Amino acid sequence: MKINIKYMVWFIILFITEVIIALFIKDKIIRPYIGDILVVILMYTFIKAFIKTPITYLPLYLFLFASMVEVIQYFHILNLIHLQNNKVVSTIAGSSFDIKDIICYLVGSIISFVWDKRAAS
Repeated sequence: MKINIKYMVWFIILFITEVIIALFIKDKIIRPYIGDILVVILMYTFIKAFIKTPITYLPLYLFLFASMVEVIQYFHILNLIHLQNNKVVSTIAGSSFDIKDIICYLVGSIISFVWDKRAAS
C-alpha cells in the first residue's frame, strides 16, 4: 500500500487544526460550524491518503456517515446501548442533535467533491 503524501499532509494539517479548535477555541462560529465542516474534509483526506482507486461518491458517503452520527444523537442511541459514559465513544458520536451540523457536513462534502473534481483535472 502506497500512501498519497499530498492527502496525508492535508490530513495531518486538518487533524492538528481540529485539535486546536477542540482544545482552545470557545466561540460561536469556528468551533461549532467550521469544525464540523472540516471534520468531513478530514475524513476525506484520510481515506484518499490510503486508497488510490477513485471512489466516485466518497463525499456523498462521508456526508451520509456524518449525518448518521447526528441521527444517533437525535435518538440518543448511546443511552440505549449504555455507552453514554464512555468518553471515547461519546466524544466521537457527540451528544446533541443539531440540524445545523448536518448543513455543515453538507458544506464539507461539497468542498470535498470540488476538491476531488479539481484534483482529477
